[in-house]
Amino acid sequence: MTLADSRIDRYPTRTPSPQAMLDRLDPTVWGEPESGALESLASFESDGYAIIDELLTTAEVADFSAEIDRLASDPELRLDERVIVEKKSNRVRSIFEVHRISPMVADLVHDPRVIELARHVLGSDVYIHQSRVNYMPGFEGTGFYWHSDFETWHAEDGMPAPRAVSLSIALTDNYPFNGSLMLMPGSHRTFVPCQGATPTDYYRESLQEQWIGVPSHEHITEMAEKCGIAQFTGARGSALLFDSNIMHGSASNITPFPRSNIFLVFNSVENELVAPYSAPASRPTYIAAREFDPVR
Repeated sequence: MTLADSRIDRYPTRTPSPQAMLDRLDPTVWGEPESGALESLASFESDGYAIIDELLTTAEVADFSAEIDRLASDPELRLDERVIVEKKSNRVRSIFEVHRISPMVADLVHDPRVIELARHVLGSDVYIHQSRVNYMPGFEGTGFYWHSDFETWHAEDGMPAPRAVSLSIALTDNYPFNGSLMLMPGSHRTFVPCQGATPTDYYRESLQEQWIGVPSHEHITEMAEKCGIAQFTGARGSALLFDSNIMHGSASNITPFPRSNIFLVFNSVENELVAPYSAPASRPTYIAAREFDPVR
């Protein structure tokens, strides 16, 4: 019996047979109202996400855009396992642990405009669970199928509870037609288990195309009918803060307009990773950090 087998798993997933959806057992917002609640986060509890307009200035967006272009075109960095390329086009899809690669992104992690959002929602000090840059080029950018991040982080990384938030900062304009993120408002209150065992080293495939850890068509349909579907659109420099358990995905981008973003995941220091709940071994630390020192 493994350590994971001996624990009580409150969010079982990756099971041999289909399982019913579960009500969330944890709060969404852990911070107290008097701890500096921001008006922009007023809907976070009910919807599971909030949009922050003009998080970055026009000048900052230009600087970060130049930086991520530099990273994507670096031939030496392309050989790094942290760089994920598209299956068909062989273009860069994501660069993980980008806050350790780029000093500019490292500074952004410590920016009060960023860190205080995470601290308020999670009600504690936080650390970086994952960071990456996502690229969705025009004409051939591949989308992400419907999923809950927490389902993956729980099953494959050993995250005990959905006490984590993601901040997606737009470096390009997000239109309804260039693959912008779709979300199901309120779906964060329901845990949707997935079927099928996690293969060994599955991350090598799933970072390009995920086929385990995705909900059934029946569950997606039920959640969409119950919650509806919203979309994150807005100008470059805006940001989307969203709960780790919200159902979300994006379509492919067949327009000429590229879409790219900086993606930062903050986890509570009181929610440290343990052994994976539904996978043979932990994923690499560039995908799921196992140093839990708080961001200061």
